[in-house]
Amino acid sequence: MHTENDRVSRHPEHGPDDGKFNRRRFMEWAAAIGGAMSLSPLLAAEQKADDLDRLNPTGEAKGIHPGRVAWIHAPQVVKWDGPGDGHWWENDRVRQAGADAMMTRAVCELTGAGTVAEAWSKLFRHYNATHGKGDVGYRPGEKILIKPNWVGMIWREYVVDPETYTFSRRPDYMNTAPQLLLALLRQLTDAVGIAQTDITVCDSLAYLVHEYYGILHGEFPQVRYEDYAGRFDRIQVTTSTVPLYWSCRPDDVAQDYLPTSFAEADYLVNFANLKAHQGSGVTLCAKNHYGSLVRWPVEKGYYNMHPNCFSRETRIYRPLVDLMGHAHLGGKTVLHLIDGLFSGLHPRDPAPQRMQSPPFGGRWPCSLFASQDQVAIDSVAFDFLWTEWTDYPRQPGADDYLHEAALAGNPPSGTFYDPHHATATERLASLGVHEHWNNAEEKKYSGNLGTGPGIELVGVTL
Repeated sequence: MHTENDRVSRHPEHGPDDGKFNRRRFMEWAAAIGGAMSLSPLLAAEQKADDLDRLNPTGEAKGIHPGRVAWIHAPQVVKWDGPGDGHWWENDRVRQAGADAMMTRAVCELTGAGTVAEAWSKLFRHYNATHGKGDVGYRPGEKILIKPNWVGMIWREYVVDPETYTFSRRPDYMNTAPQLLLALLRQLTDAVGIAQTDITVCDSLAYLVHEYYGILHGEFPQVRYEDYAGRFDRIQVTTSTVPLYWSCRPDDVAQDYLPTSFAEADYLVNFANLKAHQGSGVTLCAKNHYGSLVRWPVEKGYYNMHPNCFSRETRIYRPLVDLMGHAHLGGKTVLHLIDGLFSGLHPRDPAPQRMQSPPFGGRWPCSLFASQDQVAIDSVAFDFLWTEWTDYPRQPGADDYLHEAALAGNPPSGTFYDPHHATATERLASLGVHEHWNNAEEKKYSGNLGTGPGIELVGVTL
């Protein structure tokens, strides 16, 4: 890593007994997701350290600077000793000034701009130019939706009391941090001039707890806060008439439709988390869209997303590609963000885990990632998690969705990806660029090395 003056291109478990995630409970959880995984194949499938196909970009890089991912590392932003030292989200344990500085550097490094206002002007102009709207920036009255990952507040996992809207368990889980959301909202309102009433924050499967709502609503009372139930002045998410079709063309399942706020938004910001996952290996921007439908992923009667998302096979249909490619989800996203202040393993960990890999050295990761390329940002975050964890992110198939998304027009599986039509009609094109870095110390991609049209990782330490 380099200093700020030396830039280098470079579902919670269910049940009340928090923290007791044993083999029996893991197997119960695995069964609940439709038999998509089992314990013994996973532990037997750990890959060798040199088993990645490195510096071999596939797909088409996206963005003002194609394939660029900005990584901001701010070791001093978190002042929290872990569970027992209050909660990470309260009493400025995540320093708001530090979170603001991280968001500023993220958008400026990503776009090459000198100011936040210039950065967002570039982001909106590039989005509109590439979506047939001309060389225009944000226009007053246009609506923007922010999709955080609040799976730690998911309605069906008994982590939030629906009668009080307060945490009943797992209050330190690594959700998208309200401090980083405040930093984003400040930019959108102050630098871009977006009216609060034209901004929606929504995770359709979460109860937005008072603990987070108080922080957000206290500064931005006119923003629309949508959640699963719509109690205590939140707005209940509703279903639009805009369909999403699964490209595997399942029979005898209920039709999926997007939430109204997603369908009516002009732009999205996808704000995911840096987490490993016991089912899919990783859970990043693509899987954040599990909370962009008004139903649970394995809800009876609907297409079960888990088996093909969690499969250890490669070169198979991946439902995440349909979510990434849908015009009102990944296709409408002006900025992809990953909150890496904390990390951990979902659904096992009720609280964050410190990271050992460089440059973290046993500390909180204190990171923020930003990109216009949804495949590139997940690829970079995957490499961080693959380096840190020796099990789940290294299971076979964990990055298969990235290969499918990068080559969506002609994917390894042969799937005709088209989430917009009931029958295969119009293929998706490449959704971005995928590759793995050269090594965990240098963290360089082909874009950094000048060896190919791949990812460029721009890292800054504050």
